[in-house]
Amino acid sequence: MVTWSGLRQGGSALVKVTVRNAVFQQWEALLTNRNKRQRSGRFLIQGVRPITLAVDNAWPLASLLRTQRRPLSGWAEHMVRRSGVEVVDVDADLLAELGERDSGQPELIAVGELPPDDLNRLPAGPDFLGIVFDRPVSPGNVGTLIRSADAFGASGVVVTGHAADIFDPKTIRATTGSLFALPVVRAGSTDEVVRWVRARRSDGMAIRILGTDEHGTAAIAECDLTQPTLLIVGNETAGMSARWREVCDDIVRIPIGGGASSLNAANAGTVVLYEAARQRGFGC
Repeated sequence: MVTWSGLRQGGSALVKVTVRNAVFQQWEALLTNRNKRQRSGRFLIQGVRPITLAVDNAWPLASLLRTQRRPLSGWAEHMVRRSGVEVVDVDADLLAELGERDSGQPELIAVGELPPDDLNRLPAGPDFLGIVFDRPVSPGNVGTLIRSADAFGASGVVVTGHAADIFDPKTIRATTGSLFALPVVRAGSTDEVVRWVRARRSDGMAIRILGTDEHGTAAIAECDLTQPTLLIVGNETAGMSARWREVCDDIVRIPIGGGASSLNAANAGTVVLYEAARQRGFGC
């Protein structure tokens, strides 16, 4: 099973957590505290589809949390067997708290390992299609754009600047598991991404940086998206930063009508990803 550098999978022995001890408090902090997720290198994965896709894609897991109050379903037993990681028997009420759902107790919650924030995780090739979300504030919007990128065959997603955390439980739920199906990388600044693009250009891959804005110079359908492309979607309120505007090769717009003045940022990203997929014959 694939692991990130310096991280290892656990064993398969069953251990128990039945009270609010230090271990439970660490898991609880992973739900709300970004700094503790980063320091521990771990995050929680909730839900059938996200856990399934994490296991399907050999995402490094530290453990699976379950309760013995009721027998596991065939799906949950399958996840336990396939993951091969440590199984922790958690008190039913405590597991329900970690599940954050009103619909009842989850069968499983996974503790995942954080991947490295390395832009070289993005596959570089002639069909490259990446998308940058610049300083997004909404975990739901980040998750929605990741889901769309996965659906329309993007190579990966980059989240830049001070932004919502891609490992926030709200983000992960919004991805419906797509977070585990394609590279998603955090970058501290625009220039960090620009340096990566320039390095790829030096290697012979002519990546075009294409910004999106309601006042763009051309409609998205008029733009050739079949070449290696990095799409830029700006912050929900302010749009792209001045630095991104400086480095874009072109800035395009999505024609809209009705009473709307603009599209939600994640929806705009979805539209341009769809147009790129259409031009490339994806799914045909």
